[in-house]
Amino acid sequence: MDRFTLKPLLITLALTAITPIANAATTLVYCSEASPAGFDPSQYTSGTDFDASAETVFNRLTQFKRGGTEIEPGLATKWDVSPDGLQYTFHLRQNVKFHTTDYFTPTRTFNADDVLFTFQRLLDPDNDFRKAYPAESPYFTDMGLNTTIKSVEKLDENTVRFNLNNVDAAFVQNLAMSFASVQSAEYAAQLLKEGKAADLNQKPVGTGPFVFKRYQKDAQIRYAANKDYWKPEDVKLDNLVFSITPDAAVRLQKLKTGECQVSGYPRPADIEVMEKDPNLRVLKQAGFNLGFLAYNTTHPPLDQLKVRQALDMAIDKPAIIKAVYQSAGQLAQNALPPAQWSFDPNIKDAPHDPAKARALLKEAGVAPGTTINLWAMTVQRASNPNARMSAQMIQQDWEKIGIKANIVSYEWGEYIKRAKNGEHDAMIYGWTGDNGDPDNWLGVLYSCAAVKGSNYAKWCDPAYDKLVQQAKVSTDKSQRVKLYQQAQLILKQQVPITPIANSTVFQPLRKEVTDFKISPFGLTPFYGVGINK
Repeated sequence: MDRFTLKPLLITLALTAITPIANAATTLVYCSEASPAGFDPSQYTSGTDFDASAETVFNRLTQFKRGGTEIEPGLATKWDVSPDGLQYTFHLRQNVKFHTTDYFTPTRTFNADDVLFTFQRLLDPDNDFRKAYPAESPYFTDMGLNTTIKSVEKLDENTVRFNLNNVDAAFVQNLAMSFASVQSAEYAAQLLKEGKAADLNQKPVGTGPFVFKRYQKDAQIRYAANKDYWKPEDVKLDNLVFSITPDAAVRLQKLKTGECQVSGYPRPADIEVMEKDPNLRVLKQAGFNLGFLAYNTTHPPLDQLKVRQALDMAIDKPAIIKAVYQSAGQLAQNALPPAQWSFDPNIKDAPHDPAKARALLKEAGVAPGTTINLWAMTVQRASNPNARMSAQMIQQDWEKIGIKANIVSYEWGEYIKRAKNGEHDAMIYGWTGDNGDPDNWLGVLYSCAAVKGSNYAKWCDPAYDKLVQQAKVSTDKSQRVKLYQQAQLILKQQVPITPIANSTVFQPLRKEVTDFKISPFGLTPFYGVGINK
């Protein structure tokens, strides 16, 4: 309790030192919601981690156009696809410089060796660097890329070829995702030689628009402009500072006073206050997200379908949306958001029915007073602005059917780490799409391959999995829609999750901030963003 009580005060004191710099015309301070777990994008699945690394320090072979889902060239200027869809040849951008820092000075520009290191490290458990610094790559494996990619070969200094074992309809989009950020092979070799391989996750080196300077956990991250960036029009700031501010009320106050120019994850109740402030603007758009409750189907009694059905139908979702999301949430009945192609509008919730829920629990042999640990995030997310309040309301709903919910919370990084290990019974979580493809939802969150990663329900259904895998390798969109809709029906029937809400995304910022675009993927990118003097 004391730790959380003191944190806003400590961060306020820490930011006092930043304030004079924040007033400089070319420094932007972003009030972020949590500390990143690290700076190696391949290891994480959270926007908090990606904002601090992939969206600042790194680039990928392909990238999404700012504010959209359309693919454009990144570190690859173009690519060729073989007629059978099993070979992708990427032609690399030349004269791209890696960052020079106080811990690394590159001797060459970006080339094919860097692409090979990046992906061979992910593919090969016996890779020297991976053995020196063992690390999981949840997105890479959850999406099945460890089995889809057969090999990566260097054709020449500026050309690489990916050979696939099977067709992947979203392969180019996948390579634009944060986890595919390209690392420096030269920097990795230096760390290996020094016996400091783990520094890859603490002292990042990339080719992106901002150069990492330093990180003070729970306080701030500092970046400087990459003056040699290959796309100079995207670098309009001299300095970028992440002011780590978990308390939404404190973020609002700092935004109003100008201590930060952009703030993450506002509370719905604060939107009207922000919109009335003449010094602020609030951007908004329909969210490409889902807030949901995942049941750990490996933990009794949640391994029983009747128990999951009972818990699901006991939750008063409209009440949660009214209290937690307020005007910024819409009822979710499906595991996909309505904006995702292949979404099945015919999927409907079971009726809210506490009496039937009690009967199902009795049939399942679950005694009244049974305790279930219900995990709730301590950070605001686009998909859920207040997970603690959501948990408290679910606790009350479950109490009415004889289930005692013990609410458990951890710091964000610890929350995700423990959830991946399957320590939870049920957990509140959320997802924002990463690449516009249905597999990013139905494969990454619920497939058998993702059980040790982002599949927090730990649910593996062979019939469901077969449909999702068939859809992934099909290039016929109408066929993919049909398969994904069949998968959605199985998922709804088996209840590994309770979908709760699709939320509207709000992005508050000060009026002097220019050209900020909301990412449909729930990220907070600052390339291309400036400040009017």
